[in-house]
Amino acid sequence: MTMGTTRNKAPSQRFRPGALLRAWLNQHLRACLFSIVQILKNPLGSLLTIGVIGVSLSLPAAFYLALGNIAQLTDHWGGGLEINLFLKQEVELDAARELVEKLTATTGIGAVELIDRETALKEYRENSGFADALAGLEDNPLPHVILVTPEDDLVASDRSEELLATLQGLPEVDSAQFDRQWALRLFSIIDIFRRGVYILATLLAFAVLLIIGNTIRLAIYNRRDEIEINQLFGATDAFIQRPFLYSGLIHGLAGSLMAWLLLGLAALLLENPVVRLSSLYNSDFRLIHLQPMETLLLIIIGSVLGLVGSWVAVKRHIRSIGLS
Repeated sequence: MTMGTTRNKAPSQRFRPGALLRAWLNQHLRACLFSIVQILKNPLGSLLTIGVIGVSLSLPAAFYLALGNIAQLTDHWGGGLEINLFLKQEVELDAARELVEKLTATTGIGAVELIDRETALKEYRENSGFADALAGLEDNPLPHVILVTPEDDLVASDRSEELLATLQGLPEVDSAQFDRQWALRLFSIIDIFRRGVYILATLLAFAVLLIIGNTIRLAIYNRRDEIEINQLFGATDAFIQRPFLYSGLIHGLAGSLMAWLLLGLAALLLENPVVRLSSLYNSDFRLIHLQPMETLLLIIIGSVLGLVGSWVAVKRHIRSIGLS
């Protein structure tokens, strides 16, 4: 009776979900720790591999940050994307204000700013260096000026020319100026740079896969005898492959952290010169850095590349030596 009871309890204890989960976690923990130990046994080679991965990941991330800084910088260049409307001399200030209200409600216009002739003359005296000559003028020769900022999607399209023609035809407007060509050139350069970043990121991601794949290939052949012995004792393919997969994951994770450190160091070295340069142009421009979500994405990308590269290498090279 006692024997029968023991036999009935053993299967239930053996296949309890909690016990299976603990066994599964224990196997993965052992594989992870074993991979870390193997990496630490060759610190110089591992550091060189992690360093190459870090540089490969930091380059596209640096260009991504450069795009963000360029976009931030162009936001400070609103004057080049404005249509300058020079009103006729006979247009009074109240009429100019009414025109501003009318333009504000116009489709395709993002912002409107009025610079009255007195303010314009005051700024010209302060900045032109001809204050003494201007002091002798009896009347203010400057007209009221309205700065019209088109919407971003309109600047990059042919509709901006239609808007310019419409504004030029207003009865209060004497002339209108809009240098659109430099903006189109800038947008084209940024688009080319963005596409180049995508291409570079793809090539360097492929390079990371090759680096990790080659590292795992060497590890497999260095431990070939050990793998064959495990096979003879009935070790499963998953058991054999698991340490190599963790090794690739750890290399990718460490490489992404290395890339983050390199980006932080580069930003630290550039911060003060950029601040000094922006202050010379009376600008509050500051370098943008990786945000927490972007840092997390970089770590995830590096880890996934490490895992994928090791998985491809494990599947190919273990099969090539006839062990599975």
